[in-house]
Amino acid sequence: MAEMNLLQAINNALDIAMAKNEKVLCFGEDVGFFGGVFRATSNLQKKYGKDRCFNTPLTEQGIIGFANGLAAQGHFPVAEIQFADYIFPAFDQIVNESAKFRYRSGNQFNVAGLTIRTPYGGGISGGHYHSQSPEAYFVHTSGLKVVVPRNPHQAKGLLLASIRDPNPVLFFEPKRLYRAAMGDVPEGDYELPLGEAEIIQEGNDLTLVAWGAQIEIVCKAAAMAEEAGISCEIIDLRSILPWDIKTVEQSVKKTGRLVINHEAPLTGGFGAEITATIQERCFLYLEAPVSRVTGLDTPFPLALEKEYMPDEWKTLEAIKATMTY
Repeated sequence: MAEMNLLQAINNALDIAMAKNEKVLCFGEDVGFFGGVFRATSNLQKKYGKDRCFNTPLTEQGIIGFANGLAAQGHFPVAEIQFADYIFPAFDQIVNESAKFRYRSGNQFNVAGLTIRTPYGGGISGGHYHSQSPEAYFVHTSGLKVVVPRNPHQAKGLLLASIRDPNPVLFFEPKRLYRAAMGDVPEGDYELPLGEAEIIQEGNDLTLVAWGAQIEIVCKAAAMAEEAGISCEIIDLRSILPWDIKTVEQSVKKTGRLVINHEAPLTGGFGAEITATIQERCFLYLEAPVSRVTGLDTPFPLALEKEYMPDEWKTLEAIKATMTY
Protein backbone atom coordinates (compact mmCIF):
# COMPACT_ATOMS: atom_id res chain seq x y z
CA MET A 1 0.00 0.00 0.00
CA ALA A 2 1.06 3.58 -0.62
CA GLU A 3 -0.51 6.84 0.48
CA MET A 4 -1.74 8.77 -2.55
CA ASN A 5 -4.01 11.66 -3.31
CA LEU A 6 -6.69 11.35 -5.98
CA LEU A 7 -4.46 12.75 -8.74
CA GLN A 8 -1.61 10.42 -7.90
CA ALA A 9 -3.99 7.43 -7.92
CA ILE A 10 -5.27 8.38 -11.37
CA ASN A 11 -1.74 8.88 -12.66
CA ASN A 12 -0.73 5.53 -11.22
CA ALA A 13 -3.68 3.80 -12.90
CA LEU A 14 -2.77 5.32 -16.26
CA ASP A 15 0.85 4.29 -15.79
CA ILE A 16 -0.13 0.68 -15.09
CA ALA A 17 -2.58 0.54 -17.99
CA MET A 18 0.01 1.92 -20.42
CA ALA A 19 2.73 -0.39 -19.15
CA LYS A 20 0.59 -3.50 -19.58
CA ASN A 21 -0.99 -2.64 -22.93
CA GLU A 22 0.92 -0.79 -25.63
CA LYS A 23 -2.38 0.13 -27.30
CA VAL A 24 -3.39 2.37 -24.40
CA LEU A 25 -2.92 6.02 -25.40
CA CYS A 26 -3.44 9.22 -23.40
CA PHE A 27 -4.19 12.53 -25.09
CA GLY A 28 -5.98 15.84 -24.66
CA GLU A 29 -5.28 19.52 -24.20
CA ASP A 30 -1.84 20.04 -22.59
CA VAL A 31 -1.62 16.46 -21.29
CA GLY A 32 1.81 15.73 -22.79
CA PHE A 33 4.92 17.37 -21.34
CA PHE A 34 2.80 19.72 -19.22
CA GLY A 35 0.81 16.86 -17.65
CA GLY A 36 -2.58 18.52 -18.04
CA VAL A 37 -3.99 21.49 -16.16
CA PHE A 38 -4.17 19.39 -12.95
CA ARG A 39 -1.02 17.32 -13.72
CA ALA A 40 -2.94 14.03 -13.88
CA THR A 41 -0.75 12.77 -16.74
CA SER A 42 2.59 14.01 -15.38
CA ASN A 43 5.66 12.06 -16.57
CA LEU A 44 3.66 9.73 -18.82
CA GLN A 45 5.00 11.29 -22.01
CA LYS A 46 8.55 11.09 -20.66
CA LYS A 47 8.05 7.40 -19.85
CA TYR A 48 6.07 6.22 -22.89
CA GLY A 49 6.96 8.74 -25.57
CA LYS A 50 5.09 11.32 -27.63
CA ASP A 51 3.38 8.64 -29.69
CA ARG A 52 1.41 7.40 -26.67
CA CYS A 53 0.92 10.54 -24.55
CA PHE A 54 0.44 13.73 -26.50
CA ASN A 55 -1.30 17.09 -26.82
CA THR A 56 -4.26 17.71 -29.10
CA PRO A 57 -5.62 20.93 -30.61
CA LEU A 58 -8.14 22.82 -28.48
CA THR A 59 -11.17 21.08 -29.97
CA GLU A 60 -13.22 18.76 -27.80
CA GLN A 61 -15.25 17.46 -30.73
CA GLY A 62 -12.00 16.62 -32.48
CA ILE A 63 -10.56 14.90 -29.41
CA ILE A 64 -13.50 12.51 -29.09
CA GLY A 65 -13.85 12.01 -32.85
CA PHE A 66 -10.18 11.05 -32.97
CA ALA A 67 -10.66 8.78 -29.93
CA ASN A 68 -13.62 7.06 -31.59
CA GLY A 69 -11.50 6.31 -34.63
CA LEU A 70 -8.65 4.91 -32.56
CA ALA A 71 -10.99 2.73 -30.49
CA ALA A 72 -12.74 1.45 -33.62
CA GLN A 73 -9.35 0.22 -34.82
CA GLY A 74 -8.59 -1.71 -31.63
CA HIS A 75 -6.73 0.87 -29.55
CA PHE A 76 -7.55 1.89 -25.97
CA PRO A 77 -7.65 5.69 -26.04
CA VAL A 78 -7.94 7.56 -22.75
CA ALA A 79 -9.12 11.00 -23.86
CA GLU A 80 -9.05 13.88 -21.40
CA ILE A 81 -11.54 16.73 -21.56
CA GLN A 82 -9.87 19.45 -19.52
CA PHE A 83 -13.06 20.41 -17.62
CA ALA A 84 -16.44 18.66 -17.75
CA ASP A 85 -17.94 22.05 -18.58
CA TYR A 86 -16.19 21.85 -21.96
CA ILE A 87 -17.46 18.41 -22.88
CA PHE A 88 -20.51 19.85 -24.64
CA PRO A 89 -18.81 20.55 -28.00
CA ALA A 90 -18.09 16.79 -28.02
CA PHE A 91 -21.65 15.85 -27.07
CA ASP A 92 -22.61 14.74 -30.59
CA GLN A 93 -19.53 12.53 -30.92
CA ILE A 94 -20.20 10.90 -27.54
CA VAL A 95 -23.96 10.30 -27.71
CA ASN A 96 -24.36 9.75 -31.48
CA GLU A 97 -21.08 8.01 -32.28
CA SER A 98 -19.36 6.50 -29.23
CA ALA A 99 -22.58 5.22 -27.67
CA LYS A 100 -24.07 3.86 -30.92
CA PHE A 101 -21.08 2.28 -32.69
CA ARG A 102 -21.86 -1.23 -31.48
CA TYR A 103 -25.62 -0.98 -31.97
CA ARG A 104 -25.60 0.43 -35.48
CA SER A 105 -23.26 -2.29 -36.76
CA GLY A 106 -24.91 -5.23 -35.03
CA ASN A 107 -21.64 -5.61 -33.06
CA GLN A 108 -19.53 -5.98 -36.18
CA PHE A 109 -17.47 -3.04 -34.90
CA ASN A 110 -17.38 -0.97 -31.71
CA VAL A 111 -15.40 1.54 -29.65
CA ALA A 112 -15.07 -0.75 -26.65
CA GLY A 113 -11.65 0.55 -25.62
CA LEU A 114 -12.67 4.20 -25.25
CA THR A 115 -12.40 5.99 -21.89
CA ILE A 116 -13.13 9.69 -21.48
CA ARG A 117 -11.71 11.31 -18.34
CA THR A 118 -12.91 14.70 -17.17
CA PRO A 119 -12.89 16.67 -13.88
CA TYR A 120 -16.32 17.84 -12.70
CA GLY A 121 -17.98 19.78 -9.91
CA GLY A 122 -17.52 22.85 -7.74
CA GLY A 123 -15.62 23.66 -4.62
CA ILE A 124 -12.63 25.37 -6.25
CA SER A 125 -14.13 28.84 -6.84
CA GLY A 126 -14.19 28.15 -10.56
CA GLY A 127 -17.40 29.99 -11.41
CA HIS A 128 -20.00 28.88 -13.91
CA TYR A 129 -17.59 27.64 -16.61
CA HIS A 130 -15.43 25.41 -14.40
CA SER A 131 -17.82 23.96 -11.79
CA GLN A 132 -20.66 22.09 -13.47
CA SER A 133 -21.75 18.50 -12.85
CA PRO A 134 -23.13 17.32 -16.21
CA GLU A 135 -23.38 13.59 -15.57
CA ALA A 136 -27.17 13.44 -16.00
CA TYR A 137 -26.90 14.50 -19.66
CA PHE A 138 -25.13 11.24 -20.46
CA VAL A 139 -27.06 8.68 -18.41
CA HIS A 140 -29.94 9.17 -20.85
CA THR A 141 -27.77 7.48 -23.51
CA SER A 142 -27.72 3.70 -23.91
CA GLY A 143 -24.34 2.35 -24.90
CA LEU A 144 -22.28 4.38 -22.44
CA LYS A 145 -21.10 3.73 -18.91
CA VAL A 146 -20.72 6.61 -16.45
CA VAL A 147 -18.41 6.23 -13.44
CA VAL A 148 -17.65 8.63 -10.56
CA PRO A 149 -15.07 7.73 -7.87
CA ARG A 150 -15.07 9.11 -4.33
CA ASN A 151 -11.46 8.66 -3.18
CA PRO A 152 -7.97 7.58 -4.38
CA HIS A 153 -8.46 3.83 -3.83
CA GLN A 154 -11.73 3.88 -5.73
CA ALA A 155 -10.34 6.11 -8.48
CA LYS A 156 -7.46 3.79 -9.34
CA GLY A 157 -9.49 0.58 -9.33
CA LEU A 158 -12.44 2.05 -11.19
CA LEU A 159 -10.24 3.75 -13.81
CA LEU A 160 -8.35 0.54 -14.56
CA ALA A 161 -11.67 -1.29 -14.87
CA SER A 162 -13.02 1.47 -17.13
CA ILE A 163 -10.05 1.31 -19.51
CA ARG A 164 -10.48 -2.46 -19.82
CA ASP A 165 -14.28 -2.51 -19.96
CA PRO A 166 -15.78 -3.62 -23.33
CA ASN A 167 -17.86 -0.43 -23.54
CA PRO A 168 -17.12 3.29 -23.85
CA VAL A 169 -16.85 4.84 -20.38
CA LEU A 170 -17.16 8.42 -19.14
CA PHE A 171 -15.03 8.80 -16.03
CA PHE A 172 -15.96 11.90 -14.02
CA GLU A 173 -13.29 12.94 -11.50
CA PRO A 174 -14.26 15.16 -8.51
CA LYS A 175 -11.65 17.89 -8.93
CA ARG A 176 -12.10 19.48 -5.52
CA LEU A 177 -10.78 16.21 -4.09
CA TYR A 178 -7.79 15.96 -6.45
CA ARG A 179 -5.30 17.04 -3.78
CA ALA A 180 -7.61 17.09 -0.77
CA ALA A 181 -8.44 13.38 -0.68
CA MET A 182 -5.63 11.17 0.65
CA GLY A 183 -5.74 7.44 1.28
CA ASP A 184 -3.99 4.10 1.17
CA VAL A 185 -3.93 2.66 -2.34
CA PRO A 186 -2.55 -0.74 -3.42
CA GLU A 187 0.58 -0.18 -5.48
CA GLY A 188 -0.17 -3.04 -7.87
CA ASP A 189 -2.79 -3.65 -10.52
CA TYR A 190 -6.39 -4.09 -9.37
CA GLU A 191 -9.89 -3.37 -10.64
CA LEU A 192 -13.15 -2.49 -8.94
CA PRO A 193 -16.45 -3.59 -10.53
CA LEU A 194 -18.42 -1.15 -12.64
CA GLY A 195 -22.16 -1.03 -12.06
CA GLU A 196 -21.94 -2.14 -8.42
CA ALA A 197 -22.68 0.22 -5.55
CA GLU A 198 -20.89 -0.04 -2.24
CA ILE A 199 -22.48 0.17 1.21
CA ILE A 200 -19.87 2.14 3.13
CA GLN A 201 -21.86 2.38 6.36
CA GLU A 202 -24.73 0.22 7.53
CA GLY A 203 -27.75 1.70 9.29
CA ASN A 204 -31.38 1.05 10.13
CA ASP A 205 -33.34 4.31 10.05
CA LEU A 206 -32.60 5.96 6.71
CA THR A 207 -30.67 5.35 3.46
CA LEU A 208 -28.31 8.02 2.11
CA VAL A 209 -27.27 7.73 -1.56
CA ALA A 210 -24.59 9.79 -3.26
CA TRP A 211 -21.52 9.49 -5.51
CA GLY A 212 -18.20 11.19 -6.07
CA ALA A 213 -17.31 14.18 -3.90
CA GLN A 214 -20.73 14.19 -2.21
CA ILE A 215 -19.95 10.97 -0.35
CA GLU A 216 -17.78 13.02 2.01
CA ILE A 217 -20.73 15.35 2.56
CA VAL A 218 -23.27 12.64 3.37
CA CYS A 219 -20.79 10.96 5.72
CA LYS A 220 -20.51 14.22 7.68
CA ALA A 221 -24.29 14.55 7.75
CA ALA A 222 -24.69 10.94 8.90
CA ALA A 223 -22.23 11.51 11.76
CA MET A 224 -24.24 14.52 12.95
CA ALA A 225 -27.49 12.57 12.57
CA GLU A 226 -26.05 9.78 14.69
CA GLU A 227 -25.60 12.25 17.54
CA ALA A 228 -29.36 12.79 17.32
CA GLY A 229 -29.97 9.05 17.46
CA ILE A 230 -30.56 8.52 13.73
CA SER A 231 -28.86 5.51 12.14
CA CYS A 232 -28.02 6.12 8.47
CA GLU A 233 -27.02 3.59 5.84
CA ILE A 234 -24.68 5.19 3.27
CA ILE A 235 -24.43 3.93 -0.31
CA ASP A 236 -21.87 5.10 -2.86
CA LEU A 237 -23.29 4.32 -6.30
CA ARG A 238 -19.81 4.57 -7.93
CA SER A 239 -21.42 3.94 -11.33
CA ILE A 240 -24.55 5.84 -12.31
CA LEU A 241 -24.87 4.15 -15.71
CA PRO A 242 -25.60 1.40 -15.08
CA TRP A 243 -26.61 2.02 -11.49
CA ASP A 244 -27.04 -0.66 -8.85
CA ILE A 245 -30.80 -0.67 -8.36
CA LYS A 246 -30.82 -3.86 -6.31
CA THR A 247 -28.51 -2.58 -3.56
CA VAL A 248 -30.47 0.66 -3.12
CA GLU A 249 -33.79 -1.18 -3.25
CA GLN A 250 -32.76 -3.65 -0.56
CA SER A 251 -31.51 -0.86 1.68
CA VAL A 252 -34.68 1.21 1.35
CA LYS A 253 -36.85 -1.83 2.06
CA LYS A 254 -34.88 -2.16 5.30
CA THR A 255 -34.87 1.50 6.37
CA GLY A 256 -38.09 2.81 4.80
CA ARG A 257 -36.54 6.20 4.02
CA LEU A 258 -34.26 7.59 1.32
CA VAL A 259 -32.30 10.84 0.95
CA ILE A 260 -30.32 11.39 -2.26
CA ASN A 261 -27.53 13.95 -2.51
CA HIS A 262 -25.93 15.20 -5.73
CA GLU A 263 -24.15 18.39 -6.74
CA ALA A 264 -25.94 18.81 -10.08
CA PRO A 265 -29.14 20.89 -10.22
CA LEU A 266 -32.43 19.46 -8.98
CA THR A 267 -34.45 19.43 -12.21
CA GLY A 268 -33.49 16.48 -14.39
CA GLY A 269 -30.71 15.46 -12.02
CA PHE A 270 -29.96 11.76 -11.68
CA GLY A 271 -31.62 11.79 -8.28
CA ALA A 272 -34.96 12.03 -10.10
CA GLU A 273 -34.31 8.67 -11.80
CA ILE A 274 -33.41 7.05 -8.49
CA THR A 275 -36.53 8.54 -6.88
CA ALA A 276 -38.86 7.22 -9.60
CA THR A 277 -37.32 3.75 -9.57
CA ILE A 278 -37.43 3.40 -5.78
CA GLN A 279 -41.01 4.69 -5.66
CA GLU A 280 -42.00 1.98 -8.16
CA ARG A 281 -40.18 -0.81 -6.34
CA CYS A 282 -40.50 0.21 -2.68
CA PHE A 283 -43.77 2.15 -2.47
CA LEU A 284 -45.29 -0.01 0.27
CA TYR A 285 -42.07 0.11 2.31
CA LEU A 286 -41.61 3.89 2.30
CA GLU A 287 -42.34 5.74 5.54
CA ALA A 288 -41.75 9.16 3.94
CA PRO A 289 -41.36 10.67 0.47
CA VAL A 290 -37.92 10.32 -1.09
CA SER A 291 -35.93 13.51 -0.48
CA ARG A 292 -33.32 15.09 -2.78
CA VAL A 293 -30.57 17.45 -1.63
CA THR A 294 -29.02 19.01 -4.71
CA GLY A 295 -27.50 22.03 -6.38
CA LEU A 296 -29.81 24.83 -7.46
CA ASP A 297 -31.58 25.34 -10.77
CA THR A 298 -29.31 28.25 -11.62
CA PRO A 299 -25.98 28.73 -13.38
CA PHE A 300 -23.19 27.82 -10.97
CA PRO A 301 -22.49 31.05 -9.03
CA LEU A 302 -19.00 32.25 -8.17
CA ALA A 303 -19.76 34.61 -5.28
CA LEU A 304 -22.50 32.37 -3.84
CA GLU A 305 -20.81 28.99 -4.31
CA LYS A 306 -21.27 27.95 -0.67
CA GLU A 307 -24.96 28.76 -0.83
CA TYR A 308 -25.29 26.69 -4.00
CA MET A 309 -23.56 23.56 -2.72
CA PRO A 310 -25.66 20.72 -1.18
CA ASP A 311 -23.59 20.57 2.00
CA GLU A 312 -23.83 18.48 5.16
CA TRP A 313 -26.14 20.98 6.88
CA LYS A 314 -28.72 20.88 4.10
CA THR A 315 -28.40 17.10 4.12
CA LEU A 316 -28.92 16.94 7.88
CA GLU A 317 -32.07 19.06 7.54
CA ALA A 318 -33.40 16.63 4.91
CA ILE A 319 -32.59 13.67 7.17
CA LYS A 320 -34.47 15.18 10.09
CA ALA A 321 -37.44 16.19 7.94
CA THR A 322 -37.65 12.69 6.48
CA MET A 323 -37.46 11.09 9.91
CA THR A 324 -40.27 13.28 11.30
CA TYR A 325 -42.56 13.14 8.28
